[in-house]
Amino acid sequence: MSWHLGRLTGFDLETTSPDPLTARIVTACVVRCGAGQPVESRSWLTDVDGEEIPEGAAAIHGVSTEKARAEGMDLRAAVDEILNALSDAATDGHPIVAMNARYDLTLLDREAERYGMTPLEQRHGQLRVVDPFVIDKQVDRYRKGKRTLTHLCQHYQVPLGDAHTADADALAACRVAWRQGSSYPQLAGMSLDELHQAQIGWAAEQAASLQVHFRETDPEAVVEGAWPIIPRQRASEED
Repeated sequence: MSWHLGRLTGFDLETTSPDPLTARIVTACVVRCGAGQPVESRSWLTDVDGEEIPEGAAAIHGVSTEKARAEGMDLRAAVDEILNALSDAATDGHPIVAMNARYDLTLLDREAERYGMTPLEQRHGQLRVVDPFVIDKQVDRYRKGKRTLTHLCQHYQVPLGDAHTADADALAACRVAWRQGSSYPQLAGMSLDELHQAQIGWAAEQAASLQVHFRETDPEAVVEGAWPIIPRQRASEED
């Protein structure tokens, strides 16, 4: 059976900033879906470890600092539960589906590092990731327009629901991935291991191409090519 016809585990975060190395988790969702079984979803709202949520971020996901402090759970506990939920999915053989996985999985990895927790990649189960963003840029590289989750949902005719909430985005990413697997035989014909490894190469090529483009106006521009998680040692080397 092709990977996209099996059980998929979607993952999405809403956070305090666009920098995965420093942002903190505000909300998160891990959702299991597909294979003709009911959707199982778990969501978290955190206290952001007492940090402020910038107004710009709150305007996107709708969670203010006040709401997070009043209603959110301890961020350390949330990170531990999210890591366990994703590890359980990997142990069950599910791919982790994450739109622009480099951001969400790197951010989660840095939260784990802050709290001295075992990284996701070193836990039980083989981490295999499906990234609709990387896949779309590979299979339809010359299509005009943006490639946000909202735009991919429109292109692949997937209902998004309440965009910029972690639960809606996690489920939508899975549905886009399913559409991609159904639309492109070359993807459906790959094993999960093959697809994961292919995306590592695709993401690196896409980053290199984008860096060339950016350097036309900024000779110092650097675009990260590591996928699905930016290595910790690389980030420390850049400090």
